[in-house]
Amino acid sequence: MKSISNSIMLLWTTLVVRRSSAFRPWGIPNSRVNRMTRFSSTSSLEWSTEKVRSTFVEYFEKQHNHTMVPSSACAPLNDPTLLFTNAGMNQFKPIFLGQVDPTSPLAKLQRAVNSQKCIRAGGKHNDLEDVGRDTYHHTFFEMLGTWSFGNYFKKEAIDMAWDLLTRVYALNPENLYATYFEGNEQIPADIDARDYWLQYLPAHKVIACPARDNFWEMGDVGPCGPCSEIHYDRIGNGRDASALVNQDDPNVIEIWNIVFIQFNREGPTELSTLPAKHIDTGMGLERLTSILQQKSSNYDIDCFQPLFEALQAKSPTARPYAGKLGADDADFHDTAYRAIADHARTLSFAIADGVIPNNEGRGYVLRRILRRAARYGQQILQLPSGFMAELVPIVVQTFGDAFPELKQQEKHIIQVIKEEEEAFGSMLQRGIQYFEQEIVATAGSEAIKIIPGKQAFYLYDTLGFPLDLTQLMAQEAGFTVDTQGFDQAMQEQKKRSRQAQKQARNNNSQGDVLGELQAEQTAWLRQNDILPTDDSFKYDWDVELPATVKAIYTSDGFVAADESAPDGATVGLILDKSSFYAVAGGQETDKGVLDIMDDSNQVVGHFYVNDVQSYAGFVVHEGVVKWTGSSQQLQVGQSVTCRVDYERRQRIAPNHSMTHVLNAALRQVLGDSVDQRGSLCNDEKLRFDFSYNKALNVEQLQAIESSCQAVVADDVAVSSQVLPLAEAQALNGVRAVFGEVYPDPVRVISVGEDTSIEFCGGTHVKRTGEAKSFCLIEETAVAKGIRRITAVTQQAAVEALHQGKALEEQVLQLEKQPDGEVAGALRKQVDSTIMSAALKVSLRARLESIQKAANEAQKKLLQQKVDKALVQLEQQIGQVAEDEKALVLQVDIGGDSKASQRVLNTVQSLAPTKAFLGLSQEGSKVFAFCVVPDALVDQGFRADAWIQAALAPCGGRGGGKAGSAQGQAKECEDLSVVLAAAQQFAQSQVSSNVV
Repeated sequence: MKSISNSIMLLWTTLVVRRSSAFRPWGIPNSRVNRMTRFSSTSSLEWSTEKVRSTFVEYFEKQHNHTMVPSSACAPLNDPTLLFTNAGMNQFKPIFLGQVDPTSPLAKLQRAVNSQKCIRAGGKHNDLEDVGRDTYHHTFFEMLGTWSFGNYFKKEAIDMAWDLLTRVYALNPENLYATYFEGNEQIPADIDARDYWLQYLPAHKVIACPARDNFWEMGDVGPCGPCSEIHYDRIGNGRDASALVNQDDPNVIEIWNIVFIQFNREGPTELSTLPAKHIDTGMGLERLTSILQQKSSNYDIDCFQPLFEALQAKSPTARPYAGKLGADDADFHDTAYRAIADHARTLSFAIADGVIPNNEGRGYVLRRILRRAARYGQQILQLPSGFMAELVPIVVQTFGDAFPELKQQEKHIIQVIKEEEEAFGSMLQRGIQYFEQEIVATAGSEAIKIIPGKQAFYLYDTLGFPLDLTQLMAQEAGFTVDTQGFDQAMQEQKKRSRQAQKQARNNNSQGDVLGELQAEQTAWLRQNDILPTDDSFKYDWDVELPATVKAIYTSDGFVAADESAPDGATVGLILDKSSFYAVAGGQETDKGVLDIMDDSNQVVGHFYVNDVQSYAGFVVHEGVVKWTGSSQQLQVGQSVTCRVDYERRQRIAPNHSMTHVLNAALRQVLGDSVDQRGSLCNDEKLRFDFSYNKALNVEQLQAIESSCQAVVADDVAVSSQVLPLAEAQALNGVRAVFGEVYPDPVRVISVGEDTSIEFCGGTHVKRTGEAKSFCLIEETAVAKGIRRITAVTQQAAVEALHQGKALEEQVLQLEKQPDGEVAGALRKQVDSTIMSAALKVSLRARLESIQKAANEAQKKLLQQKVDKALVQLEQQIGQVAEDEKALVLQVDIGGDSKASQRVLNTVQSLAPTKAFLGLSQEGSKVFAFCVVPDALVDQGFRADAWIQAALAPCGGRGGGKAGSAQGQAKECEDLSVVLAAAQQFAQSQVSSNVV
């Protein structure tokens, strides 16, 4: 930092020197490192980043029959268990868990390959703190991955990896090392993997490692298994680097990890065996490319150079990037280069995939990343505010061909980053100034300097500095942060929120909560010859469908065939067929009843269905039983009759169909760049989230609402058809939800001939007229760049529109005879009424105009009133004898303070030597104001005492200075009493007569 003393900076760098082996290539002088990192022209590259990526994919596609599956979004918007996609296998999680729908394209995969966009900046896999400090960590990176889903296993995966690395990429086999899982108390050592590697490597290069290195887990729960890592020694030259494997040496780095997925993590000590064995491999594109380009650092490869060149060009002081580390980078110049370049990629890819910086979850992580980069750029490289947004086109140009979503979202990315930078810009300077002046400059001489938790919390709460950014600045300055104190300060702020959340959970508790079906459960169902539920009847209406209970699932697992479901418990019933719609695509689940039948086909009980979920095609009806007959045993094989609450569905279906119409209307009014970001359809309303960067104005809201109302009025047909996915994707104008995985074949919903066509598995009306009406009741922000519309249909819409028209008529009448007080009351009524959002905005504006006009008229009347009072005042003063020293007069000016000042100015102009007290009455209120010349003040005549004495008979109060004062009495029916008290006090203060 520029303003921090060199001695403070050296304190940190001295500590770093002690770890120099973690920063410096083994045995190579720093001067040589700097020479090695200088980059040559990309035109002479044999292995560009693009070629490394395409070679990997083509090798597995063409030589080993893998299917190329495009990278999923780096933010798994449909998986709340992950902040970000941190590995290539995330999108294949349903396969490993046994939850993939049989109609999904994933269900047909046996082998797959891709280059997956990954972010590791939160949760279990978090590399954020290391980015910039070394040459091989990134928050964003590409993972070259291959998968086998129950097809091939360890031997084939190892054989392919060796062939690709040594033959295709032509890496020196002498520089390769492999690791395998050494085993623990739960799982034995992976001897198979060891023996397969011994076919290619000598024993000392096949290394046993503990679980922290060689047992891979995606998260706290989920698929996992032992793994085998491939490490590469950049130095080579015949040396034995086995002791440096997994020791954070930048020259002996892991490049590929082959995971043998065999288990599912269900808890800290709970592992279950998956029904099939899978392969999941991942190789860091940047690391492999650095080796192939013979660079000592990931940041020296071709894809980073345009960013470094742009940073140097934008900075007035920055020298070219030199790849310095640790003590050699004492001013953090090259650290800043690396961090900013990395973070520019992360922000661009994440925002393109739908993440918006905010204060929650992955959005907050993104905000931290942007602020970290902004601080590095402005403080270290002296870059101007807004520089991060200017890096986006470079990222797009470098990666846009491989990831076209960057090109499609370029303007959106720039706008989001620009707005976020602007919001943080002023706070950044204030934060740096506070840090340097209030913390660093005032620190004592102690060897260990600690930033109090309250100061760190002030930086966070007031100036927007994430704790990790404060810790980074503290570390650079030789300080530590009292994180315990920070946490204590944070707890008080969050206390109410935690209590509210706890209360909400208690209020929503409905007894036992069933766990989702995962691989173990779906495999058990198949092993017991239970087929996926036939739920094709979910699109039928007004049917009572006979079905048979095939399995009963409880919080403790499946109920045995000869046992019954526990009484009073929440259980899940899996039927052979069902007419219930399982929650999906934003539509809430059907509710209803399963009539439980006895052997004579008599109803003996009712199973009240309150939730319906689908896992791998098995539909789970969750609910509780209420018995009506003598038999009280719910068992496998029992007959039931499905009775959906169709009245409720009839309220949901119009809302779902109208989300499609709304989606089309939004694109029509706002442009084709609008994308759906989520939806909710229930029996009360519809809610639709979409990408847009600013609030909608009245004209836009009216146009959207009118477009939807026109479709309802036209009563167009809503039709469905089931098509092969590829054929459906080729349909002209078809829309799909961002980040959604669709089945093959897929259901396509069309509204009219050209209104809307979308992939959708929900329930819909047959014609739009069934919606009766449409009313857009709210438009608001969800997050930066994401807006939300809430609307109603059917009777709720009719009533909302009626309420709006009634209020509009009242406003129209008020405009004819303006009344400010009535306008204020009507404004409150408008605010609280459910009505058209566009009309609500319009009526608010009209009422504000009425109030403004009324206020102006009132001001004009008051002005006239004051002018008249001043004329009378001049006449009264002209009639007062010269020897009279105090005046008490009634002045008709209402309660306007500015008018009272005009009165006092007039008195001081016409009678500067006289004390004056004016009284004005408005209703039951009395306002008093006075002025006393300095000469009388010197004789003991005080204005503040005069006011107090005058208002005392009415219980009024006032105050001020010796020379001027004012006050009021809220209840005073007889002004003469106040006049008399004021005159009496004045008479006691002067010897002359008082008017």
